[in-house]
Amino acid sequence: MSLKKLLLLALTGALALALTAGCGGDKKDAQSSAPAKYLRYVVGAEPETLDPRKSNGMPEARIEVNIFEGLVTHDKDGKLAPGAAEKWTVSPDGKVYTFTIRANAKWSNGEPVTAQDFEYSWKKTLDPAFASKYAQQLYFLAGAEAYNTGKASADQVGVKSLNDKTLEVTLADPCPFFPSVLVHHAYYPVNKKADEANPKWAADAKTIVGNGPFMMKSWTHQSKIETVKNPNYWDAANVKMEQVDYLLTDNNSTALSMFDGNQADLVIDNLSPTDIKRLLKEGKLKTMPYIANGYYCFNVQKAPFDNAKVRKAFSLAIDREAIVKNLDNGYAVGGGFIPNGIPDAEPGSDFRKAGGDMVKFDAAEAKKLLAEAGFPDGKGLPPITLIYNTNDIHKAIAEMIQEMWRKNLGVEVKLENQEWKVFLNNRQTGNYQVARHGWVGDYEDPLTFIGLFQSESGNNDAQYKNPEYDKMLAQSYTLQDPKARMKVFHDLEQKMVLEDTFVAPLYFSPQYFLAKPYVKGVTNVATGLSYFKYAYIE
Repeated sequence: MSLKKLLLLALTGALALALTAGCGGDKKDAQSSAPAKYLRYVVGAEPETLDPRKSNGMPEARIEVNIFEGLVTHDKDGKLAPGAAEKWTVSPDGKVYTFTIRANAKWSNGEPVTAQDFEYSWKKTLDPAFASKYAQQLYFLAGAEAYNTGKASADQVGVKSLNDKTLEVTLADPCPFFPSVLVHHAYYPVNKKADEANPKWAADAKTIVGNGPFMMKSWTHQSKIETVKNPNYWDAANVKMEQVDYLLTDNNSTALSMFDGNQADLVIDNLSPTDIKRLLKEGKLKTMPYIANGYYCFNVQKAPFDNAKVRKAFSLAIDREAIVKNLDNGYAVGGGFIPNGIPDAEPGSDFRKAGGDMVKFDAAEAKKLLAEAGFPDGKGLPPITLIYNTNDIHKAIAEMIQEMWRKNLGVEVKLENQEWKVFLNNRQTGNYQVARHGWVGDYEDPLTFIGLFQSESGNNDAQYKNPEYDKMLAQSYTLQDPKARMKVFHDLEQKMVLEDTFVAPLYFSPQYFLAKPYVKGVTNVATGLSYFKYAYIE
């Protein structure tokens, strides 16, 4: 399958914000307690894994981006820049990229980073037996999809090490924006020797080997990950921080207490609704562009949500305006599945604005649909449980929606909060009925959202399998006319939200950034990642 048009626009400085000033806290007291080259960041829940080929959560990605580096990275202004590769060339037909790995690129254990490491990592990600949830991210490569779906062998994949420092990448079709997708963690290298010697290397700080500006020092599970400057990093001279600690907690109150008590210098997103509202009003909280949505996902294989009318009824019974008004935290009503900030076909256009608001609140229609499904006023429905990961905002939203479903449908829904790893596993294996969900775009294109629900996608938590959906999605890969391609995406979004209704969009969120005033130089991009390579304490 061609992925020629997977991206319309590269991630550029327009989608990035280089932080040059912190906000919040008493500068004098905070500075007196902060080591000169030491940053403490509340990153969120305990990572499920720090193997970039397997991870798919934001806490993991926010750590990995600083201990690994792909061929391409972001510079201090958030623009694309050479990473582990110092340069590359493109063939006249646009299909063959030849990357030159930096001569001084080294792993944290001192071994050289080689082209073989990249070839090995990418092919391992695509190996069907490896079961990477992000294997589809590599479908740009010739033969990648065929290998990942068991229709070809690994040697038919378009990635080949010509020598230790030269990597040849052949695409299925020309794609001028290919370098921009290489910043994603699915394209990071892993150390071939370390992986072959110990497949569980990513579970322990002592065995984690990376090639980024920082390296692992210790990992106290459920508490803290310590990283220090990687002396073997090719650009170590420009890394100012000596140590960056990732504080692990999914308790929003704890996160703010750590910040206020000078135990943390930086908090991103992990704040309670009440505190966000207060901090915004006080001018202490910074908001930044974020291509992110929040939604509820229905498991179409589990009763009663194996019935499309039931799913539609539950979605219609949600008053999104009331939720956003009650939260008062900078959220916008999720008028569709694709958030604001994704371009449409016309230059300067926005996909969400072009598609308009698709979802609505209609209690009467919701009750009617539920009755038509055979459950008048909720009678006859099996017990229903809504799961969400531990987080004050998710809890507040779940409680509001629980009451809406009680009032508007006559349905009692049990709420169950779950620890991050358990929650992810239950959602991904389909061990749930309805679940809190959200997605941060991996790149600036509708496919990063629409492609989640292709039948064989590792991120298809709805357990949705529809040949028609897959066929339309496949068609979008080959279309070269931007208008025709975007029409397919708008049609697919209609199917997701209004026809088959396996998702119930709720809101679009900004990225919240709370930092001490002495924190400088953190580079944030709209995909939710924070680079500490150029960070410093002033």
